[in-house]
Amino acid sequence: MRGAVGLLLLVLAWPLLGRAEPMPERQTELLRMLRQDCGSCHGMRLTGGLGPALTADALQGKPWQSLSATIFHGRPGTPMPPWKSMLSSEEADWLALQLLSPPPGRETPAQAVPRRQP
Repeated sequence: MRGAVGLLLLVLAWPLLGRAEPMPERQTELLRMLRQDCGSCHGMRLTGGLGPALTADALQGKPWQSLSATIFHGRPGTPMPPWKSMLSSEEADWLALQLLSPPPGRETPAQAVPRRQP
């Protein structure tokens, strides 16, 4: 519960921290990237695979800054690549916060994005 309150305060303070939330179109792109690219290792539902699960339950208690750093810089010596060539550090922060706070209905952010039709 304490972690949820802290996360809520962080989300509310986001604009005060000088962080601009990505535009809605970019948010959709980032969530699609999360589903397709991250899902290739972390499982299509982000429940684990080659990489660990990225569900809000699995990430509970992890600092968003650590998740953001992992997204942005990768994990040397592991299959986790850096995404800094595809994302800004602010976008990595936004993705980390999305992973920690699934929308109502307990879907992960990646599951909430509609799949592209072939």
